[in-house]
Amino acid sequence: MSTVRPEAAHAADLATEQHYVSGLYTRLDEVRARTVRRLDEQLATVPHNPQAIGEREAQVELHTQRIVALDAAESGLCFGRLDRRDADAPRYIGRIGLSAEDGDEEPLLVDWRAPAAQPFYTATPLHDLGVRRRRHIRTRGRTVVSVSDETLDLDDASGASGLTGEAVLLAELNASRTGRMSDIVRTIQAEQDRIIRADAGGVVVVQGGPGTGKTAVALHRAAYLLYTHRERLARSGLLVVGPTPTFLRYIADVLPSLGETGVVLADLGGLRPGLRADAVELPEAAEVKGRLAMAEVIAAAVRARQAVLDRPVELEIDGTPLRFTKADAARVRSRARSASRLHNEARPAVARAVIGLVARKYADTLGANVLGGANLLGEGDIAALRREVAAEPAVHRLVDRLWPRLTAERVVTDLLASPARLAAAAPDLSDGERALLHRPASAPWTVADVPLLEEADELLGVDDSAHRAHARREKQRRLRRAQDTLDQLHGSRSQDSETEDESEELSAGDLLDAEGLAERHEVADTRSVAERAAADRTWTYGHVIVDEAQELSAMAWRLLLRRCPTRSMTLVGDVAQTGSAAGASSWAEVLTPHLGHHWRLEELTVNYRTPAEIMAVADEVLVAGGSGGTAAQAVRSTGVRPWAQRVDDADLADAVAEAAAEFDKEDGTLAVVVPRSRLAAVAGAVGARLPGTATDGELTTGPAVLAPEAVKGLEFDSVLVVDPAGIVADGVRGHNDLYVALTRATQRLGVVHPGDLPPVLAGLEPR
Repeated sequence: MSTVRPEAAHAADLATEQHYVSGLYTRLDEVRARTVRRLDEQLATVPHNPQAIGEREAQVELHTQRIVALDAAESGLCFGRLDRRDADAPRYIGRIGLSAEDGDEEPLLVDWRAPAAQPFYTATPLHDLGVRRRRHIRTRGRTVVSVSDETLDLDDASGASGLTGEAVLLAELNASRTGRMSDIVRTIQAEQDRIIRADAGGVVVVQGGPGTGKTAVALHRAAYLLYTHRERLARSGLLVVGPTPTFLRYIADVLPSLGETGVVLADLGGLRPGLRADAVELPEAAEVKGRLAMAEVIAAAVRARQAVLDRPVELEIDGTPLRFTKADAARVRSRARSASRLHNEARPAVARAVIGLVARKYADTLGANVLGGANLLGEGDIAALRREVAAEPAVHRLVDRLWPRLTAERVVTDLLASPARLAAAAPDLSDGERALLHRPASAPWTVADVPLLEEADELLGVDDSAHRAHARREKQRRLRRAQDTLDQLHGSRSQDSETEDESEELSAGDLLDAEGLAERHEVADTRSVAERAAADRTWTYGHVIVDEAQELSAMAWRLLLRRCPTRSMTLVGDVAQTGSAAGASSWAEVLTPHLGHHWRLEELTVNYRTPAEIMAVADEVLVAGGSGGTAAQAVRSTGVRPWAQRVDDADLADAVAEAAAEFDKEDGTLAVVVPRSRLAAVAGAVGARLPGTATDGELTTGPAVLAPEAVKGLEFDSVLVVDPAGIVADGVRGHNDLYVALTRATQRLGVVHPGDLPPVLAGLEPR
């Protein structure tokens, strides 16, 4: 339990910790200065070939990342201390590890991710893990401003709450928000720490209600895995997938604050490099696109583009008429599919088959017409004819017609724009479902399109035969140039040796062959792993973290599982908050088709964020939603009851603006959550009253007016929910959307409603 010390003892403790923390900052400055010198030395070097450029860039990146980590550790460098039963010296816990200059075995500061730091988060009076006392150290800049002690003594633990560092935790939770998520490294709780440090293998699903810290756990788990599996993840990368661009901006500072910058952050629409997928789509259409059956629809759409003729094609080669029949096309299709399962990669086989068939027909026709009877041409003659046929533009057009070079965008656009193609590729869908999929070819891309495009790309592949041929020619050119250079050096050396009796000097030819010299002139890719991964659609990651994972469709899961073939994944979410028609009603329902039983469930049961007064209202909505979820236990109370205000429908927008202006006088952030059908009107009224109001998801400039689906994963000091009945009516799973809206607040909640208040909100205090 926490101990209260007399004022004099407290001052002495502050002085003791200030002395130690000042020493840590001195050591931090020394390490940073040394790293900066090494970076400057690397930048000053002048590499003379591409290999040396690559080596220099690797060192520059290494030192730069170290400086970033050291800079990130500046704020809150040291936040904890453990007094152990079996050691005289205390152990200090912080953002990074710092060793003593003399290499002493006990580090000056233990990284929070190290095994030695774990008792700071998990020791309890019943399981003290060898710890007598846990001290929480709070700093402002480089100054220690407070210390708070927990004595892990069973004889004095009657007041223990089960929360680690309760006073520090509640102070953090009661602090005003900034519009950007901050790390929780100082206040990680035992149930959170267990998940953060879980083994990296397999798929871990973290189920937790509002305020349980799912997102914080996921991001700190990313930092932990990057610490414990640095070498592997430095090669393969780590991907964090969030529900919206707004959410990604909200969490963008967390990993850098923990010293980790080499992580790819993306929403589902941003996983395809170079594609802008931000158009709004009907939920019903998104649900159809998200079905697993769409994988076969896309496959059928690709097959329908392969060597299909409705009638024979008439060709003319050097004045000789030839007919390419439907049977010929079928033979080409069979050979191409045997050569490769990927459409574009099969094109060279198609070209060879078409040229071979046309050349044989050409030879047979010449034999009959010119030679007068059976074909008497030899193999050499036929080979010459093949070369002539291969150069014929009409044959090139035939190959393109039979087996067009396709892009994923072309396949999906053509499919969705054509009722006939949709009917042929999706016979099991109803007329109404196909009508939902149909859209003009010029329509912009939506998030639900991205898994379809990825599916198409997996079936198409890339015909890189021309690229590989060019690469071979380039390699041969470099080899010739390197060999010429070595020959010149050898000739120069031979001339010198004629005037000397003996030479023991080594030349480049003694140390390198032509291939080795050529490799030094290959262009090095100096981008970081994260940069390369973000630009490469086919990149596979060492670990993938998905937030708000309950929203993903079956097709989205296919996409993500391809990105992580090792199945090392952390999925966090809450099925009680699912708003998408394509999303999960249960984790087993959505994961079993892809993973079988090869996943494990962890649960977070404590709501740290949402006050008990708000959760008492939100829990009734949870029950009405019928998800079967259990609300997490709220651990804090603000004494401020949420309220409801009834207004006339015509006065709704102005009343919301007035209520928002009152909330805006309070400290912290404000969100106004509105049904999408009322978004424009309410945003206009609030914006007129409160300059700086944002509707684009920017959370740091002022009040934010957002639809329910846009506030998933976010938190605000004050939340104003508008027209709860409208939120329920507009949503596919409307009670879930209302539950999300009500549970975003950390301090204050108000509801403005036209007409009667829905019965599930009877617990709100009338205003």
